[in-house]
Amino acid sequence: MLASAAKRAVSLGSSSWTSALRTAAGPALGSRVASCAGFSSQSSNDDDVYSEEGISHDGEWAGCTRRFLPPIKIAVRGSEILTNPLFNKGMAMKSGERDRLRVRGLLPPRSNNLEIQKDRFMKSLRQVNSMILKNVMLEDLHDRNETLYHRIIIDHIEEVAPLIYTPTVGQACKEFGSRYRRPRGMYFTEEDRGHMAAMVYNWPLPDVHVVVVTDGSRILGLGDLGAQGMGIPIGKLSLYCAAGGIAPHRVLPVVLDVGTDNEELLNDPFYIGVPKRRLKGKEYYHLVDEFMQAVRHRWPNVLVQFEDFSSDKAQNLLDKYRENNLCFNDDIQGTGATTLAGVLGALRAKGADVNSLGDQRIVVAGAGSAGIGVAQVLMQAMMEQGRTEEEAKNAFYIVDQDGLLGKDRIDQMSREQAVFARDEDGGLPLLDVVKKFKPTILLGMTTVGGLFNENIVKEMASNVDRPIIFPLSNPTTNAECTAEQAFEWTGGKCIFAAGSPFDPVTMEDGRTYYPTQCNNMYVFPGIGLGATVCGAKTVTDRMLYVAAEALANFVTEEELAEGKVFPHINKIREVSHRVAVAVIREAANEGQATKLTKKDMANLEEFVAKKMYDPEYVPLIEKRTVRI
Repeated sequence: MLASAAKRAVSLGSSSWTSALRTAAGPALGSRVASCAGFSSQSSNDDDVYSEEGISHDGEWAGCTRRFLPPIKIAVRGSEILTNPLFNKGMAMKSGERDRLRVRGLLPPRSNNLEIQKDRFMKSLRQVNSMILKNVMLEDLHDRNETLYHRIIIDHIEEVAPLIYTPTVGQACKEFGSRYRRPRGMYFTEEDRGHMAAMVYNWPLPDVHVVVVTDGSRILGLGDLGAQGMGIPIGKLSLYCAAGGIAPHRVLPVVLDVGTDNEELLNDPFYIGVPKRRLKGKEYYHLVDEFMQAVRHRWPNVLVQFEDFSSDKAQNLLDKYRENNLCFNDDIQGTGATTLAGVLGALRAKGADVNSLGDQRIVVAGAGSAGIGVAQVLMQAMMEQGRTEEEAKNAFYIVDQDGLLGKDRIDQMSREQAVFARDEDGGLPLLDVVKKFKPTILLGMTTVGGLFNENIVKEMASNVDRPIIFPLSNPTTNAECTAEQAFEWTGGKCIFAAGSPFDPVTMEDGRTYYPTQCNNMYVFPGIGLGATVCGAKTVTDRMLYVAAEALANFVTEEELAEGKVFPHINKIREVSHRVAVAVIREAANEGQATKLTKKDMANLEEFVAKKMYDPEYVPLIEKRTVRI
C-alpha cells in the first residue's frame, strides 16, 4: 500500500492519529465544522469573542478553517510526503507547511482546499461514461490521496459506492491483473508457510483494527478469481473507512493466494497470483491457521472479516475461529443480518408486527453459504422472538439446483444444510414449491440471473397480498429478477429489495416505486466499528441480531410509505453509528466491552461519534530526533 518512504513515516503512535483523524462529537456525524477547542459555543462575553470561528474567505486559507487541530508528526519530508497517500494533500498544503516540510517549489504555487479538490475530481469523474474506468480513476486517487478519496465517498456516497463496490467491483476484480499499478494490502501463499509470523511485520502500520481477507474462490457471482479477488477487500475497507469511520491507517486488505482452478487465469500472462491449482485439504486449512495466528499475534485485538470464500470452506472456517477470535463472515453473517433488517422493515411496510417473523413462509433459493447463512440468522431471530427451534425451522423451504432440500439426500448435505432438510417433497422444483407452500417471502442467493421468472412471481402474488421479494445475487446481471419485472408482474403489490442497485420504477398508471439495495454495507461497517471500539473478543449471534434491529428501526415511516425497506444511502454514517452503539451495548451485556469505562457507557453515542474517522486535512509536522 505504501512506498518504502511510508514505512519510515509510521513510527507515530496511535494516539496522535486518533486525536487528529477523528470527527468532533455531535449529532451530525462527520461534520467538519466544530467548536473552537477548549471553548463552548456560548459565551457570556457581550462581544462573543470565543464564538465558533468561521471559514476564511481570502488568500490561501479561503474555504478553510483556522480552528485548532492537533498536528500529526511524520518521519518523512519533501517529495516523500507527496508520494505517501496517507499524508499527501497536493495543492492544499499552505505556505507555512510547504516551508517546514520542504516541499516549496515541488507543487504549483497556488494553494487550494479540500472542497476545490473534490469538485475538480468529481467534474472529471462525471465526464467518463464507463463505470469500470470510473473505478480506475477512483483507485488512482486512492493511491495518491486517501483523505480526498474518503471525503469524496462520504459526500457522494450514492454516486460513488456502486463504483468502488457492487456492482462494479466484480469487473474490477476480473481486470485486476491487466490494470495492476501499485501494491495495496498483503498476499500470503504456500511458499510463505513458516514465515507468516515475521511477514506481518512487513506491514508498515502498527495499529491495524480491521483485516478483510479472501482466498478469491467465490468472488460475488463470478466464481474463482484467485488473487485478483484483492479488489473485494480493498472495496470493503474503503467502506469501512468512509461509512464506518475506521481510519485508513487501521485497515489491511489480504489475499490468501492458495492458487486458482480458473483455467483462463492459469493461462493468463497478466495474472498476478500463483499460477497453480488450488490447495486442498489439510494444506489449505493449515495455511489459513498460520495466517490467523500471525495476525492475532501482531494485532491481538484485530477484527478479521472473512470475505468471498467458497461455500465448502466458508462455514468450516467460521466454525473454527468464531468462538475464540474476533471475526465474522460477511457472506454468511453480514448478509444474514442485512437481510433480516430488510425483512423486518418489509413487515413494517405491510403493516405486520415485526415479531410475526415466525409466522412467515420463507423460500430461500440458493443453498450455498450465503443462502444457508441468511436462513440461520432469520431462524435465530425467530427464536429471539419466542419461537422454538422446531417452529422456526419449519418456516423455511430451501431450494437448490436439484430442488427442495429433503432428507432423501441428507448424506450429500453439510451439517448446516441438513438442519433445513424437509421430511417430504425433496427435489420439488422452485415453481412447484411456490405453488404448494404459498410463501410470503422469496429470497434469491443463487447468482442465476432471471431465475425468478414471470410464472414464479405471478404465482406468488396470486397467493399473498404483499409478497416480499428479495433477489440478492450480485452483480446486477446475476440478480434473480429486476425491480421492473417484480413490480410489473405483481401489479405493484410486492415489497422489493435487491443485492444490486435498481432505478425507480414507474408503472403505466403513473405510480412510482423506489427499490432499495439490500447491501451489506448497511451492517458490516457498524459491526466492525462497534466491536473494535469496545474491545469485544467475539462477534456473537446476539450482536448480529441487535445490529439488524438497529438498522430496521432506522427506516422512517416516510421511507416505508415509498416502498423502501432500507434507509437512504446518504445516511450511511448515521446508520453505522447506530449499529455500532447497539453492538457495543450488547457486548457490554455479555461482559465483552473490555475497553470501555462506566463514563464511556454513560455517554455512549457521543463516545462512538468521537471515535469515527472524518477525512479532513490536519497540520503535518516533521518528527525530529534532537541530539545534544
